[in-house]
Amino acid sequence: MKIGILAFITTATLDAATVARKCEALGFESFFLPEHPIVPVHYATRYPTGEGTLPAVASHFGDQFVQLALAAAATRTIKLGTGVCLVPEHNPFNLAKQVATLDHYSGGRLIFGIGAGWLAEETEIMGADFRRRWPITREYVAAMKQLWTEPEASFEGEFIKFPPVHCYPKPLQKPHPPIHIGAGVGTKTLRARRDTVAMGDGWMALATPPEQLASDLVVLKKMCDEAGRDFSRIEISVTFPVIEGDPRQAMRRYREAGCHRLIFLPPTLAANRAEAELGELSRTYIRT
Repeated sequence: MKIGILAFITTATLDAATVARKCEALGFESFFLPEHPIVPVHYATRYPTGEGTLPAVASHFGDQFVQLALAAAATRTIKLGTGVCLVPEHNPFNLAKQVATLDHYSGGRLIFGIGAGWLAEETEIMGADFRRRWPITREYVAAMKQLWTEPEASFEGEFIKFPPVHCYPKPLQKPHPPIHIGAGVGTKTLRARRDTVAMGDGWMALATPPEQLASDLVVLKKMCDEAGRDFSRIEISVTFPVIEGDPRQAMRRYREAGCHRLIFLPPTLAANRAEAELGELSRTYIRT
């Protein structure tokens, strides 16, 4: 089982380079960063987990790609992931360039976890139509794939169109960094699984218990079979895994369900606590 960390990095925590370096030294396989470019002061949308309120820390995230670049420079082997990148809130040309540049100069270590956002007020402020965020995301991803793979890329769509252009560097991973669809909670994941089959290389389920995951993956395999995709090539991750009882037994249940990676959130990453927090997670889930 691969064990990753989703780090909430702010000015009140250790910096991304330091945390990533500690994670690599402790044996974590991957290091993910979330994003919220802005958080509205007033919003009515319900946060999809917990008590329904976005944690205040989300207002203090730094830029996702700048911090992943710092992490890349401080490490050598750990995978670097977006957990997740809110695609419709970006210019697709700039985003394609950021993804390719980070993957190229990190030695091909990027996992491109994507979502379309759940916070309607944020999406609208950032200039995207919340109701059409997933059609926008699908089209942006298709356009970015052209920019990553073609020497003279062009695209004709509803939300983006452009004549032949040069866009370099190309990603080191071929044809491009793996795209993991990170969306949906619990049973509300059918759309995410459809998008995984249509355009993804992996699915990042959120807060899904192993029994539910096993059921979801039966459906995902059927979808892959119907679409002519090899289910065994789809990487399955769970962010915020539901651990009940013995952690080793929980890991076994996730493995038997078909999970390849568990991604944990350390509680604070404060300077005086981060090493102990990461060490405890490592001892529990890596060095058991």
